[in-house]
Amino acid sequence: MSATILRPVTLCALVLAIGWAARAAEPALEQRVADLEAYVNNAGRTPDVDSKVAGAGPGHNGWMMTSSALVLFMTLPGLALFYGGLVRKKNVLSVLAQCLGIAGLVTILWWAVGYSLVFAPGKPWIGSLKFAFLCGVDSMPNTDYAYWVSHNVFAMYQMMFAIITPALIIGAIAERMKYAAIMLFVLLWMFIVYFPLAHMVWGIDGLMNGVWNAHAKIQAVDFAGGTVVHMSSGWSALILCLILGKRFGFGKQIMAPHSMVLCMVGTGMLWVGWYGFNAGSAVASDGIAANAFMTTTLAAAIASFAWAGTEWITRGKPSVLGYCSGAVAGLVVITPAAGFVTATGAVIIGVLAGVIPFLACVKLKAKLGYDDALDTFGVHAVGGTLGALLTGFLATSRANPNLDINLKEIVRQTLWLEQLQAIGITLLLAVVGTVVIAFIVKAVVGLRPTSEVETQGLDVAEHGEEGYVLE
Repeated sequence: MSATILRPVTLCALVLAIGWAARAAEPALEQRVADLEAYVNNAGRTPDVDSKVAGAGPGHNGWMMTSSALVLFMTLPGLALFYGGLVRKKNVLSVLAQCLGIAGLVTILWWAVGYSLVFAPGKPWIGSLKFAFLCGVDSMPNTDYAYWVSHNVFAMYQMMFAIITPALIIGAIAERMKYAAIMLFVLLWMFIVYFPLAHMVWGIDGLMNGVWNAHAKIQAVDFAGGTVVHMSSGWSALILCLILGKRFGFGKQIMAPHSMVLCMVGTGMLWVGWYGFNAGSAVASDGIAANAFMTTTLAAAIASFAWAGTEWITRGKPSVLGYCSGAVAGLVVITPAAGFVTATGAVIIGVLAGVIPFLACVKLKAKLGYDDALDTFGVHAVGGTLGALLTGFLATSRANPNLDINLKEIVRQTLWLEQLQAIGITLLLAVVGTVVIAFIVKAVVGLRPTSEVETQGLDVAEHGEEGYVLE
């Protein structure tokens, strides 16, 4: 009788003991509060303590998914409409097709090996195949790059940068390069130029990742892509347009934009999308993102005004094209600096971005006579180079405390010398890589359509469609 009674009593005691043990193993209230503070401050979780906050943080993740959509919005339809409005109407669809084709091609490359070559740990100049085919890229954060953002969201966000970068190149060679040649060029360019350069600048063990890699040989900084995106595409665009030669009839025929309305609409889309580009590069919804949001706004607006004002002084009239070009130039030049400079730094950048790229697009191009159709070199190469250098002078830990992690001794001292080294490597890789790729493409499929096709327009000849059918 007593044994029968003791059995359930013993069982209940055992269950209670297990329950109390489980409760004792839970994180203490202080540890749970520390996790919450880490989430709010975009810091790492308490080490060696189980967290009640599993996986990514909803606020940071939500902002990064929004930023990813904004950066894609920059290309489709922003850049497509911006460039599309600037070409002649017989070539408008060719620009749209090029943007769409590049988006699809780069997405395939990014899934297969691109993301891994850029962001997997490897060598200082290239990543490994650890994340090939996005294996292991799930919804848990990769804390090499973000404490509270899902790895797959981070991968998609960075893919949008990879899409727009080669798309920028087509502005210089618009209206005169075969579609097949563009696709093959982009395929090779991503492997030879973009993937290595992006890893060197942003990879956790990258050669030029001065902020996060304590062993970086070149302690440079690039918040959102002054070297990776704008310098690489802009300098490659110049070399490619020189190898291609001028458009048929260049200097003899009027080649004015066919629709400044489309150009203006595209500019607005680029400006809005650029908030995802720059503020999103904080990889969190935090104070650094807020600062980048502010500096992006200031630089873009001031550069737009400064470009049109310079145009008004030198040419007698401020044009819509001038305002649009100035806004994009301001966005380009602030890109490497957005999360590293104060409001005053952004104002300085905005003024210089409105004047120096203007001189490159109007004076330098006229003097040297190259056919950079839509001013990709003048805005992106000159602007990206200018921005990378200005970042070296204007970056401050007051705007971004992360600069104190590995760069405290050189910020506001010799950082600009590190920036010069990064500029040199970027320029060398873009120029040499583009020369090699261009001649490979020329040998395989040829670069230019026939003069008859170019005269007719690429829309009908290469895509069998017309942008405008008015009956």
